[in-house]
Amino acid sequence: MRRLRWLQALALCLVGCESASQERLRDYNLDGVYLFQRGNYAAARESFQAALALKPDDPALLYNIGECYDRLGDTAKAERYYSQCLLQSPNQAACRHALATMLVRMGRKNDAGHLVEDWLAREPRLAAAYAEDGWFWHQNGDLPRAQVRLQQALELDPHEPRALIELALVYEAMQRPDRAAVLYERVLERDPGQAEVAKRVNQLRAQGTSQPQPD
Repeated sequence: MRRLRWLQALALCLVGCESASQERLRDYNLDGVYLFQRGNYAAARESFQAALALKPDDPALLYNIGECYDRLGDTAKAERYYSQCLLQSPNQAACRHALATMLVRMGRKNDAGHLVEDWLAREPRLAAAYAEDGWFWHQNGDLPRAQVRLQQALELDPHEPRALIELALVYEAMQRPDRAAVLYERVLERDPGQAEVAKRVNQLRAQGTSQPQPD
């Protein structure tokens, strides 16, 4: 009986410790998000790193820290954290896109291409992988190939946000703002908080863009 009471007391203590740790983890993460949204990337990075100390190898925290370093211009450390995130969670689409975007910005298009191609080869049924490939071909100026890849992504998942946004951008580049506006509106139906998307569709509508006409 005495041993049972001791074990029960220990269990309660462990639950209390775990709850306190989780609370600190949540607070650090919320603080990091708040600071990041206000452009204080150095302080946000410190908060995310404090959270990572409580939950090592967490993909979301690794990605957030990579984003901070990316915004601070430390691309070497950003690449390291993005890569660690993808080791833990290979299908983390936002992280893969952030890394590919940074590589393109650095003039390392071949590395970005390999990053995208490898993902698509490993995940041939994943809409996000097709969307990323479509984005990459758009970056290379190959609009027809980008369009095909993005339409393939939407066949797999009609609500894939990156595919919808990127295909809208492709249609804008192809002088089809009517189709672009419809795709932007589909994104906003599911996620009204996409401020940049709302801005683009409002601009198109202000320019008199109408509903798409049959080809």
